[in-house]
Amino acid sequence: MSNDVKLDQIDTRILSTLQANARITNHKLAETVGLSPSPCLQRVRKLEGAGLLGPYLARVDLDRICRNVTVIATVTLKTHEHQDFKSFEAAVADLPEVVECFKVSGAFDYFLRFVCPDLARYHTLSEELLKHGPGIAQISSHVVLDRTKEFRGYNLERLL
Repeated sequence: MSNDVKLDQIDTRILSTLQANARITNHKLAETVGLSPSPCLQRVRKLEGAGLLGPYLARVDLDRICRNVTVIATVTLKTHEHQDFKSFEAAVADLPEVVECFKVSGAFDYFLRFVCPDLARYHTLSEELLKHGPGIAQISSHVVLDRTKEFRGYNLERLL
């Protein structure tokens, strides 16, 4: 999506409101942003169609459901050919335990967030990536001890 999408204050309020509560009714959303329900729904559909909104996900309190461990891993590839990056990204895409992957600049090439049932499963995954993965030079692992600030949405008013 290019940066040429023009948002007005109402669009920004719609996005901010839906970030905080994606289950809000259209009627309540319209009331919150100062529109009638029909134009509000049209704007939401337009934002969805432009790829600016969605998919809608529920936040699951995994700690209350099961044992789990979150590991932040940094990965450095042996070489930096275009195909090396594509191969690594394809390998990671097939691992459901990798819930986020960022290609980054700096001392390492990727930042991954793993969520596994235990450290033994993470260890198995990291060993498999090193052994059979596409040209990985190093994986550095950081076990998350506590979440001190969780993602709650973007501060659109400051970013726009």
